[in-house]
Amino acid sequence: MLVVVALGITWILDGLEVTIVGSIAPILQDHRTLSMTPSEIGSSASLYVVGAVVGALIFGWLTDKVGRKAIFTLTLAVYIGGVLLSACSWNFASFALFRFITGLGIGGEYSAINSAIDELIPARLRGRVDLIINGSFWAGAALGAGGSIFLIGGTYMPVTFGWRFGFAIGGILGLIVIALRRWVPESPRWLCTHGQHQEGERVTCDIEKRVAASTGQTLEHVHEMMTVHPRHRFGFRLVLRLMVGQYRMRSILVMVLMIAQAFLYNAVFFTYGMVLTHYEGVDGRDVGMFILPLAISNFLGPLLLGTLFDTIGRRRMIFATYTVSGLLMIAVAWMFRAHELNALTQTLGWVAIFFFASAAASSAYLTASEVFPLETRALAIALFYAMGTVIGGAGAPWLFGVLIDIGGREPLAFGYTGAAALMLIAGVVALRLGIDAEGRSLEEIAPPLSSLPVR
Repeated sequence: MLVVVALGITWILDGLEVTIVGSIAPILQDHRTLSMTPSEIGSSASLYVVGAVVGALIFGWLTDKVGRKAIFTLTLAVYIGGVLLSACSWNFASFALFRFITGLGIGGEYSAINSAIDELIPARLRGRVDLIINGSFWAGAALGAGGSIFLIGGTYMPVTFGWRFGFAIGGILGLIVIALRRWVPESPRWLCTHGQHQEGERVTCDIEKRVAASTGQTLEHVHEMMTVHPRHRFGFRLVLRLMVGQYRMRSILVMVLMIAQAFLYNAVFFTYGMVLTHYEGVDGRDVGMFILPLAISNFLGPLLLGTLFDTIGRRRMIFATYTVSGLLMIAVAWMFRAHELNALTQTLGWVAIFFFASAAASSAYLTASEVFPLETRALAIALFYAMGTVIGGAGAPWLFGVLIDIGGREPLAFGYTGAAALMLIAGVVALRLGIDAEGRSLEEIAPPLSSLPVR
């Protein structure tokens, strides 16, 4: 439970960030705040994503090099600094810069946290736990959406101050989490493969004692064994050769899943507040009321469907969630184009879409963290998150901001249809190339490089 809470809080913070920006976007256009245009709001959102990409690459490499625990503490500190600076922004340039810094921290968290989670959770529960933790992004989103009703409504605090306080909340939560993470152990798998066998054995024994004490049961003796040849360094060239060689098909699978979900989410959630105000006549102060049910639906998807990824299986469920969300999105896009939706019915349409899309997006991170060797896990997550986000996500907020600036419903409907097409393609790729990883140990899915003789 400590691991789930202390590490899963990352996604709560990210969800809080994205939703607050989406909810306050109309307010940031107000002359009493930062007087930003829709394109500038989209650009600042894109810089946040770019920062996440850069942070993932830098900190992903460091996570495999110096360990999971040291990096998930450092990245959280970077996030806290960025979000508190965002609360102090005075114009578009400062806001965009501070969002970039915030993104650096969040991007670094993705690789460090996903690595640690998968290496500390039992194989029989790994799918559902991973999905629920990744889905906790939307618990943060619900918090951000609900909080925005009070922060920017003007009733409880001035509009000019409320949006700043919204960002400060993330920084305050981050400070609390740093204290919790002191008690999260380093990954025993990482310790053993990097020449720290005694420390890895100590951490493992401590975990086993806690489990035995809490369940009152004696743990079964482990019969499977693997010989490990510890190393302190695994060259980037070796990692790259592995991804484009032996694990080429897995690399294609993860890349496609990442691109599709990144484009969909970054396109919709950074701009949905503007869609409601521009097309449906919703008051900017009421945007949070419409984003809140979307956030709840996104959290319920992984929570209720997560178990099926461990029972029905990874490949079938990834195909199903990507495909269903893509088909629903096409229907909603063209109903929007035909003026058949209002603010309420459009939001209900997104609720249905993202119930499935949220589980699909979480499964992309699950796949990236399962199908590559331990020594390259964090860097693999970082690389595919970075490439998928750059290709599928970094430009999406800017693009959809431009589509809104153009005016009319047709350009935006075509944009939504393009996002749906990517989800459908990803579903087919998952069915063909997916790995049946349910119930299998990480070492069985992808043997560690350390299990090979040192050359």
